[in-house]
Amino acid sequence: MAITPRERLLDLTRLISRAGRPMTGVDRVEFAYLTHLLQHGPLWGLVRSSLGYVLLDTRGCVALRDRIAAQNWGAPDRLSRIKRGLDPIRMRAESDLRRLCVARCLPLRLGAMLRRHLPRGLTYVNTGHTNLTDRVLSALQGVDARVTVFVHDTIPLDVPQYQRPGTVDRFRHFLNRAARADLLVCNSHQTESDLARHLPAERLPRTVSAPLGLDLRTPTQAPDGPWQAPYFVTLGTIEPRKNHALLLDLWEEIPEAHLLICGSRGWENHAVFARLDARPPRVHELPGLDDGQVAALLQGSAGMLFPSFAEGYGLPPVEAAALGVPLLLNNLPIYWEVLGDIPVYADVADKYLWRKEISRMAADHQAGRTRAEQAPRFAPPTWAAHFKTVLTLT
Repeated sequence: MAITPRERLLDLTRLISRAGRPMTGVDRVEFAYLTHLLQHGPLWGLVRSSLGYVLLDTRGCVALRDRIAAQNWGAPDRLSRIKRGLDPIRMRAESDLRRLCVARCLPLRLGAMLRRHLPRGLTYVNTGHTNLTDRVLSALQGVDARVTVFVHDTIPLDVPQYQRPGTVDRFRHFLNRAARADLLVCNSHQTESDLARHLPAERLPRTVSAPLGLDLRTPTQAPDGPWQAPYFVTLGTIEPRKNHALLLDLWEEIPEAHLLICGSRGWENHAVFARLDARPPRVHELPGLDDGQVAALLQGSAGMLFPSFAEGYGLPPVEAAALGVPLLLNNLPIYWEVLGDIPVYADVADKYLWRKEISRMAADHQAGRTRAEQAPRFAPPTWAAHFKTVLTLT
């Protein structure tokens, strides 16, 4: 079977495993690749489901994209009801996969399924850090596939103290498998240099840096709540690395503003959860908001606060900057690379500076000194530029 230079196999396991849940930054990248690769030649999709592997052709990938975008899934089939413990929405998503697929198999038959249906020499693309297993890599060798892996960050190795149990070892195994790829795509020069620190030169494949494009959130209706202006927004999973503890410390001394914490509770953060459960004054926890609600809250805020200890890219500040929202960020190299001098930077060890800048931003907001001067200065990266870089190599 002849192959065109643009024929690719995209791994979609992560999107299906998280069906029905709010998209994280990594999820958004996988969805962007699904959307854009459909515009650049024949596309196949591979998913490791709870009952084995599923293969989609281009038509199936289009149908899956539409279901994910609309969060519109069909009824669960008989097989999904056999598998115990599955989330109800994932049951429906996997049922749709079986309806849409051109082939499916048990794990031991993966290599045979790929050899039967796929052209030799196509490019396998994995953007989700999911399903990059020895079994998959071995099966891909059977069709002489080139392998491209997106590496979002090396955070588990850089700040292991903020990880869930087992995460560091799992990431190290992932990186060892990623080193067998033909190309590693990085979201920044920072991630590219981090990879070089963790993989010896003789094991490091070809790498390329391609900043993530921005799918700007369109503001809808901000949710109602007991907060009032001025208020600040912080966005992201409530986990130790995001450093919500600093903001809770600061808010004990900030009577002039409210803090909106947008994001779901994560892991290994029991002290912060206990503080939130105590309902500190002027602090509001808002999980489960959709993109439009978050954007509306950001537009009405005095600024975004992002005291994270480590980031591979930091998509929420980029989104906020594109909306013209003032930013107060930890002084991390990745922010300088992507955002330059647009934010205010403050080391998270300097609580006095954070307190001072938050008060200044609140006063500016109250006085009507808004973000208008800032917004035109920031031209966010585009997916068009990202794929122009990546697709020439894949």
